[in-house]
Order: sequence, then C-alpha cells, then structure tokens
Amino acid sequence: MPAHEDIEALLAALRSREPGAMDRLVEAVYPALKRLAHFQLAGERQGHTLTTTAIVHEAYLRMATGDARWSDRKHFLRAAATVMRHLLVDHARQRDADKRGGGQVPISLADEGLPVEDDGVAVIALDGALKGIAELDPRLEQIVECRCFAGLSVSDTADALGMSVRTVEREWRRAKGYLLRALDRENP
Repeated sequence: MPAHEDIEALLAALRSREPGAMDRLVEAVYPALKRLAHFQLAGERQGHTLTTTAIVHEAYLRMATGDARWSDRKHFLRAAATVMRHLLVDHARQRDADKRGGGQVPISLADEGLPVEDDGVAVIALDGALKGIAELDPRLEQIVECRCFAGLSVSDTADALGMSVRTVEREWRRAKGYLLRALDRENP
C-alpha cells in the first residue's frame, strides 16, 4: 500500500478534479478495498452471488460518480465501507423482492438437502437498525460501520474517527445494545 502522503496527494488531486485522479486513487487503495469487501462478505451465506471483486468495482462506480470530498485516507475508506454495506443491502432487497419469488429459495429435483433460508432478511433488518442508530446518534452509526463493515478493531476505529479507545469501547457497548433490541423487535 502506498504511503499515506501519496494517498493524501491523490485525494487532493481528486478534489481539484484532476483527470484520472479517481482511477489512480482506487489503484493505490485497491488492496485495502478488497480486504474491506472480503470482510463484509465473510458474514454472508455460502454461494453468495457477489464477489469481493464485484463489490469493489461496483463501489468504485458509485464513488466515482459521486461527490469526491473525502478529507483523508481514513475518510475515504469509511465512505467505501458504507457504499459496500449499501451494495449488500440493495443486493439482499433485490433478491428478496416479491416479483422474484418473494425470497423463496429455488431448488431443483437434483438437490439432495433441504434448502437453507437466505440471510437477506437479516441484512435488511440490520440496515434498518443502523438507520435507527443514525437518527439516535450518527457517531454510533460510524462506530458500527467501522467495527462491523470495515472490520476495524476498537483502537483502529478510535484512530479512524478521532476518538479515544475508551470512548469507542463505551459507545460500541451502547451501539450493540441498541442493535440487539432493534433486531429483537424485528424478529419477535
């Protein structure tokens, strides 16, 4: 991975709308983006139709067409993690749409085992709970995104968000409690 200074220079070039800056930035942080995507897919069901490469490329497309106002490397990677989370939620919603069978798992006569229920509903429920957290306290949402979707440790989350480790630990406990209550209400 290039030095932080190089990435900062690429972000500055991107903010000044230098041609090709986004492509160079993504190339520079591509390994980190792949790790983010891999971490996010780790909790998904077996046989998920999205791959880490597909998620990184789709995130690139969404971020390249958006407003490039990332202040630093950490901000860019947090934004990428958020975009990737939204991609997984969108994918789960599309897969569970009624017009495509209402979330039923297709089986063929050759299938020997029983179908396993898809976890798309859980991804959508988690997204709803995160929206509730964002309304309660946007900082909690950032902590959950860093911990759950970017795979950051408590100390890395503290560093990424400019907080103390103790504050992140306290807020992480608070966020987990809120998520558990919100998800329990979703699945009585």
